[in-house]
Amino acid sequence: MIDIHSHILPALDDGAANLSEALSMARLAADDGIKCMACTPHIVPGLYDHNDAPRIRSAMAVLQTVIVEMGIDLHLVIGADVHIAPDLPTTLGTDRMPTLNGTRYFLFEPTHHVLPPRLEDLAKRVIEAGFVPIVTHPERLSWIEHHYDTIERLNALGCLMQITAGSVTGSFGRLARRHAERMLEEGRVDIVASDAHNTAGRPPLLSRARDAVEKRLGADEAEAMVDGRPAGILSDRPITPVGMTVKPETPIIRSSRNKGLDGFLRKYRRKGEY
Repeated sequence: MIDIHSHILPALDDGAANLSEALSMARLAADDGIKCMACTPHIVPGLYDHNDAPRIRSAMAVLQTVIVEMGIDLHLVIGADVHIAPDLPTTLGTDRMPTLNGTRYFLFEPTHHVLPPRLEDLAKRVIEAGFVPIVTHPERLSWIEHHYDTIERLNALGCLMQITAGSVTGSFGRLARRHAERMLEEGRVDIVASDAHNTAGRPPLLSRARDAVEKRLGADEAEAMVDGRPAGILSDRPITPVGMTVKPETPIIRSSRNKGLDGFLRKYRRKGEY
């Protein structure tokens, strides 16, 4: 299996605290059948803006060397958990904002507790710039309860959808599981990833979620979510979101302005809600 979302690199964000914990996460992932893992620390202006491509690549190289020395069968690739920012269309793919393994694909994380203004317009501009957003854990966003139509429209624009393995298995509570199951039933989920931060509460495990998806949608689709599509993403192959054929309830918003997003993000980050 391939895990495209993890916080395994030590001391870069709120994931692995040190090398020992990172190695424990690597062993756990390998034992679960994960052969490749994207290292995707948070990049949040004003909070985790020290994480850029050179820093992430350097930390990844150190960890990969020790992983090999310890005989752990896990290959690492570069990435980042990219939080929304108005300048994404120009910073993606540069040293400031690495994509997944240098491809057109990147993890696109909206704010968790409040729906940001002009989110769909930002996604549209990023797509027009040649990149493909992978919306991370939409089922866990608190605002999805009353703004599910935003997820539908992002999907229709061409955004891929990645849900968290722990949401499928119930580790993130009843609401996250319910929204994950709804998205699975509707055919909106492209990828299941771990979003691992440690070995206990948020471990790098995919097999239980894969098995649960298999019972619901069959073995082929379950494997596609944890292997086939992730492999295509890391190889930069064109992938059409499975949910693009699902008709959204409301029309796609196509505003050409981003007024309000900068101010919203400044206020949101002051509250420390990432």
